[in-house]
Amino acid sequence: MNIRLIKTKRDYERALARLETLFDAKKNTDNGDELEVLSLLIEKYEDDHFPIDLPDPVEAIKFRMEQLGLTQTDLADIIGHKSRASELLNKKRKLSLEMIRQLHKNWNIPTEVLIRAY
Repeated sequence: MNIRLIKTKRDYERALARLETLFDAKKNTDNGDELEVLSLLIEKYEDDHFPIDLPDPVEAIKFRMEQLGLTQTDLADIIGHKSRASELLNKKRKLSLEMIRQLHKNWNIPTEVLIRAY
C-alpha cells in the first residue's frame, strides 16, 4: 500500500484508477484498507476542488414535491393558502420562518436549504 495525499489533478486521476482496481476488495484485508483510505482521500480532494452548492429553496421544494408525488394543493396544506403556495412556487413570496419549520417537519427538507436567499 503506497498511499499519498492527492494534491494535483494527476494525483487525482491516478487515485481514481487505483480505486477502480481495488473496487471489489474484501473488508479487513490490505486491499480493503487501501480502498477505504483511498476513498477518503478522493472524497476530500473532490470536496475541495468540486464543491456542490446547496440548491435554491424553491427548487428544493419543487424537487421534493416531485419525489413525493405532491401537488400545489399539498403545499398549500403545509404553508397556508393555495394563493400563498402559488406565489411561493413562482418566487413572488419569500418563505416565512413558520413555512420553513413546516416544510422541514412535514417534508424533511433541510432547514439549511430553506433559509437560503433566492
